[in-house]
Amino acid sequence: MAYADVLTALADPTRRSILEALRASPRTVGQLAAKRLVSRPAVSQHLKVLERARLVRAEPRGNRRIYSVRREGLEALRRYLDSFWSDVLDAYSAEIARRMKGDPSRRTP
Repeated sequence: MAYADVLTALADPTRRSILEALRASPRTVGQLAAKRLVSRPAVSQHLKVLERARLVRAEPRGNRRIYSVRREGLEALRRYLDSFWSDVLDAYSAEIARRMKGDPSRRTP
């Protein structure tokens, strides 16, 4: 269940904040930590969780790592959420069919 890993990773508000920052542009741990009330080591730990969930990637550049969003990492979550939308549409369609069947003014002669 890859979507469960994504949901778990995004359950933490700091990780969501980091992901949102990376949406704007790739950044280093230092850049991410400068805008937060958590330490650099804490940001590194959050980034590890986001990496395991395949939401971010790290690209080594010299002695730094530049983090960026892996947009395809949200695909499993998107498929999972889309399945709920399909369920809703199916239920809506069934309800319309039921109402049409029960409404005498909608029947064909």
